[in-house]
Amino acid sequence: MVLTMNTAAKLIDAQTRVMEGQSWSDFCRALEAAGDIVLARTTPASPIDRAEGYRYLTRLTRIGLEMMLEHADPDFPTFYAASHPTGKIGGDNPDNLYQNATIAGDREYRIWGRRNTVPYLSFGTKANRYATEGTMASTGELEAAEMVFDKDGSFEVSVSRERKPGNWLPLAADTSMLLVRQTFLDRANEVAADVRIERVSGPEKPEPLTPQKLDRGLASAAAFVTGTARTFVNWVEEFRKYPNAFAPFPQETCYRTGGDPLIYYLHGYWQLAADEALVIETQVPECEIWNFQLDNYWMESLDYRFLPACWNKRTAKYNADGTLTFVIAARDPGLGNYMDTAGHGCGSMLLRWTRAKTHPQPRCRVVKLASLVQGGRT
Repeated sequence: MVLTMNTAAKLIDAQTRVMEGQSWSDFCRALEAAGDIVLARTTPASPIDRAEGYRYLTRLTRIGLEMMLEHADPDFPTFYAASHPTGKIGGDNPDNLYQNATIAGDREYRIWGRRNTVPYLSFGTKANRYATEGTMASTGELEAAEMVFDKDGSFEVSVSRERKPGNWLPLAADTSMLLVRQTFLDRANEVAADVRIERVSGPEKPEPLTPQKLDRGLASAAAFVTGTARTFVNWVEEFRKYPNAFAPFPQETCYRTGGDPLIYYLHGYWQLAADEALVIETQVPECEIWNFQLDNYWMESLDYRFLPACWNKRTAKYNADGTLTFVIAARDPGLGNYMDTAGHGCGSMLLRWTRAKTHPQPRCRVVKLASLVQGGRT
């Protein structure tokens, strides 16, 4: 490899930074500065929101290090999760299994595995710019309904710039991530797809860690923390203009940050006193999957492992006319489809319609919690 003077200088500089501890110091200082986002004048100042804000930064730090350092080699892609029960980004879907891998647009990859019984499976290539401009633009999409599977459910997908026969997922020059979404309706009885990935015609083994890779990885991870936190705080502040309602938020903005183009996203903001409840009523469109979740101010789903914080097409209770009613409150009034605020006074919320033919707008109203009685509606 021929190095230009500029490249050689950068390599020497990175080595010096690592040897003298500057890379680590800059990483720590950048994380410290990210704390200003939690302390911003507009963010909620309650103890729970402040504590969760700082925990959010620790979670983003873990995800950033996984993304930018531990799983950052596009020659040897390995799956990690950028959202999971203890690491959450941008209205993470409690019904999803997320699988992310670092790839590059100038390479070719092979994905293979077995479909199994998860209801929804999609693959997307993304230009991951969370660390720079807070976006994750789509560069290619492939959904299971468009794929060909063997009788036993096994499959193979070519991932490349040039079209390939069979199942094909496009790459672009700036592609840097593969995102696999698996959406469940009943996790206890549905089996996740087995998914694997490898580079085609790549090197035999990874190169050892270099000071340049460490310097770049630490800087990118810190930038990811700041960029991601700012992006979604800005989103919530837009939702906040429409309290206890769903905001008129552009779908294109959702897609530019990694959203699935087959999903219609309805974001909202809720704010309630301890004796109030938010009642949400909606028609249900003809769609493949839907779900509704409750989030905190930081756009993290509430802890769905232990709380009623998400309902979907299979788990929800429907009204006699086929409509849905959700109740968000500090305690359960016994009407079904209850969502526990879990000590929060405000937060965000998200309703998804997948492959929907129409997109009904839910009706929202705040009532006194005491007015909601068992077996009836106000």
